[in-house]
Amino acid sequence: MTNTQTVQASSPPVDAVPRRWWALAVIGTAQLMVVLDATIVNIALPTAQADLGFSDGSRQWVVTAYALAFGSLLLVGGRIADMFGRRRVFLLGLVGFAAASALGGAAPNFTVLIAARALQGLFGALLAPAALALLSTLFSHGKDRARAFGVFGAIAGSGSAIGLLLGGLLTEYLTWRWTLLVNLAFAAVAFLGALFLLPRAGRDTTVRIDIPGALFVSAGLFAVVYGFSNAEQHDWSAPSTWGTLTAGAVLLLAFVLWQRHAAHPLLPLRVLADRNRGASYLSVGIVGAAMFGVFLFLTYYLQQTLHFTPVRTGLAFMPMVAALMVASALSTSVLLPRIGPKPVVPAAMLIAAAGMVYLTRLDLDSTYSGGVLPATVVVGLGIGGVIAPAMSLATHQVADHDAGVASATVNTAMQIGGSLGTALLNTLATSAATHYLHDKDPGNPLVLGRAALESYSTAYAWSAGLFAAGCLITLALYRRDRVDTTTGGAVHM
Repeated sequence: MTNTQTVQASSPPVDAVPRRWWALAVIGTAQLMVVLDATIVNIALPTAQADLGFSDGSRQWVVTAYALAFGSLLLVGGRIADMFGRRRVFLLGLVGFAAASALGGAAPNFTVLIAARALQGLFGALLAPAALALLSTLFSHGKDRARAFGVFGAIAGSGSAIGLLLGGLLTEYLTWRWTLLVNLAFAAVAFLGALFLLPRAGRDTTVRIDIPGALFVSAGLFAVVYGFSNAEQHDWSAPSTWGTLTAGAVLLLAFVLWQRHAAHPLLPLRVLADRNRGASYLSVGIVGAAMFGVFLFLTYYLQQTLHFTPVRTGLAFMPMVAALMVASALSTSVLLPRIGPKPVVPAAMLIAAAGMVYLTRLDLDSTYSGGVLPATVVVGLGIGGVIAPAMSLATHQVADHDAGVASATVNTAMQIGGSLGTALLNTLATSAATHYLHDKDPGNPLVLGRAALESYSTAYAWSAGLFAAGCLITLALYRRDRVDTTTGGAVHM
């Protein structure tokens, strides 16, 4: 018997763990905290900027510092969870995330705030893969797995919108600092729940950290995210943009080549070999990139064009969240077991694309009920129909000792996709506005309003294109299998 087998034998059968639905609530709370922190500070940025006195050029780093640390360290965090035990790493991640949030909430200056956001990303990179790996082992098969991943997928997909609402409420009725300090409440609830509800498991002494691989992938992902983030402020032809992106691509290629020969690979290529799993990672990345066309630019439209308050803006996203949750539940518990992912995920991508196309029709005199509401509900149905099945299949039938790294790969795809999508769409939107203003009077409020509308429509159209590409990619990659919810296996059709 190997060391790995010894560790697993000392753990209780995961399906026999009592109160595992309460454990799902604990894991979901932690995941919500990590996801909403990508957007909760967005609405608070103007207030924080006025309070701490940092420049317009610097304010993007409040968001980017979190994304850089989180996205570049996720794979390392997943392997650490495999190595030291998911429950132990989950608890460590919660404590560290809470401490970093407290530091950010009390930040006396911009430098401390950025350092706190980077530390949040670092501990989030430990917490997120440990959370998904725990969920995957607690709900290893059967209909309960479908329901659990439906809930988890709904949280992952709606967390950004919930962050906008919560950020608006806290900023409007308390102070911007509470957009960070609120994490202490989330972390405390999840920590206490984890102590009593999550099963103990020994360390897997066979797992080793692949140091060269960790350096390659962390530096590569950092360079790629930084390069795309840099493109928001500088031209694509700037050496600081294309040079960083080129370096990132070279480092990631070196990482893949190294993984083929490493004795203890950070990301075993066998994890990516399954077609359904690979398609799922791509699906999550595409959704992460495309859905920011809704969260980012629709936020600007609601506040600057329709003159919604921060709180009302957050509330405006709630019907989309409700649609996303419904689609997540139906797709994983009803559709996926019956007809498999090949029809479900591409169709959901197409639905999301249709919703984004509808958003391109918004005008200066459009209304929320007649224009925004129906479009966002359609987009929510599409995103929910993609993200929950994809997250479930991304960890489906993965060996227990690879669960952490498989979970980390899902989170990496989501985070990197979101970071790249934000930078790409923002650059395209800015170019569209600049092009519209050519030979027009920039002092005319109506012209400025039209230019902003042109930039939003451009972002929605490109988001629709990303979803349409996702439809074709997933249609080609997913196998014609339905997932057997009784055994967790696949039945060829």
